[in-house]
Amino acid sequence: MSWTRRSRAVLAVCALSVAAAAGCGTGDAGERGIGESPPAPGRLLDGTDEAGRPYREVREGAAPEVGIEVQPDASGAGWDVRLRLRDFGLSPAGTAPRALPGRGVARLFVDGHPVAELRDPEHRLSAGLVPRGTHQVTARLYADDGTVWAVDGEPVECTADLTASGSEPAAATSTPGADGRTGGGGSPDPGGKAS
Repeated sequence: MSWTRRSRAVLAVCALSVAAAAGCGTGDAGERGIGESPPAPGRLLDGTDEAGRPYREVREGAAPEVGIEVQPDASGAGWDVRLRLRDFGLSPAGTAPRALPGRGVARLFVDGHPVAELRDPEHRLSAGLVPRGTHQVTARLYADDGTVWAVDGEPVECTADLTASGSEPAAATSTPGADGRTGGGGSPDPGGKAS
């Protein structure tokens, strides 16, 4: 990288930092004081998930996305779950309970029942949670304050159909969320296939 490019990048970061520190308003109404948090992104809707957590509506272009891939684990005694995230970072344990754009946790459901809260994109699902038959494994995104990220009134989620047989589990295939889109706006897999 040339010296000129580096200087411009540093200047751009400094300019953004100065603008953010200076604030945009001219009066004190609506301005934040020192130590105050920025307003939460999106708006809360009346709709809730199965556990009563409110939906946090964000516009499609600002919404995070999730894809899910479920494969039999190497031992054949369980399932490896891998999330593909776009515009979303999983928060570590102990994160403050507030909504920040593109941050939070994923909750994993099997046939609509919650089985895990994920703070890492990889998870091992016990075979005991997926008995013989066809099941749906869903990953849904939540803000750190417990609200559900939503687009057009539907949760940002992705579901994989999984079939467990007696001897060898079959790989799962993902399907779009309830709004007809995988992960709230398209597959987060750069290759364009649903994941």
